[in-house]
Amino acid sequence: MLTLNNVAYPTVYLPFHQLTDWTTQELSIKIQNMEAFITAAKISKYATSESGDTLEIVERPGGGISAVLADGQRSGKSAKAISNTVVRKTISLLAEGVRDGAAARAASDYLYTYRAGKVLSTLNILSIDLQSQSLVITRNNPEPVLLIRDGVIHLLDDESRSIGTVRDIRPSIIEVPLEPWLISVAYTDGLAYAGDRKGKRMDIPGFIQSKLNEDPMTPEKWADDLLSCALKLDDNRPCDDISVVVVAIIPNKQDDIRRVQARMPI
Repeated sequence: MLTLNNVAYPTVYLPFHQLTDWTTQELSIKIQNMEAFITAAKISKYATSESGDTLEIVERPGGGISAVLADGQRSGKSAKAISNTVVRKTISLLAEGVRDGAAARAASDYLYTYRAGKVLSTLNILSIDLQSQSLVITRNNPEPVLLIRDGVIHLLDDESRSIGTVRDIRPSIIEVPLEPWLISVAYTDGLAYAGDRKGKRMDIPGFIQSKLNEDPMTPEKWADDLLSCALKLDDNRPCDDISVVVVAIIPNKQDDIRRVQARMPI
């Protein structure tokens, strides 16, 4: 149970294999009047000019879209060089039609070869795959990914290693059929450890549960609100780079136009 403001909320923590049983059955899911929504918020470590986290979004050749997030070891420019290498390798393979798991393993081996096994990076891939009509969550990151189905939070926290130090590091992968209000939240460790220096970390699942109780439920605000909460815990001086990515399947109340937005301070 999650407790938030002295209120207990039911939360289900399922091992990843229990969420993938559907893949053995014939696909018959058709999503109509829905749209895929990806939003992100990120900030660099305090007094650091450049974030060591890299995020890119790429359209999948078979239909769909993928968000790729990496967090390089250290901070600043050196970390940015590492995460950039990982993300660019990954999105180049995804754009060529390589499957998510294979792309993650190739990026892992590439980083190991490129930097002689001396640096680490985390890697998260969140994909809306229209060929399989599924949300594919690929993770090489000790930090969990949150998956929301039918208003219930699933904490995907099976063991997962960062990439870069050895060859053939396998990612954790799950696939979930697309359905309305299917939401996934991935983040770098800067969010998980926000407030650590004051001994008060954020309860991320509890925070997400509070968002699920809002009406109307607006996943596009979640990334901003999570980042804002983390900044408050760090007194607006983040101790590490923080990145949050939210992927959601939501009702389409507009039209068939595809839209991409990006905002950043300059």
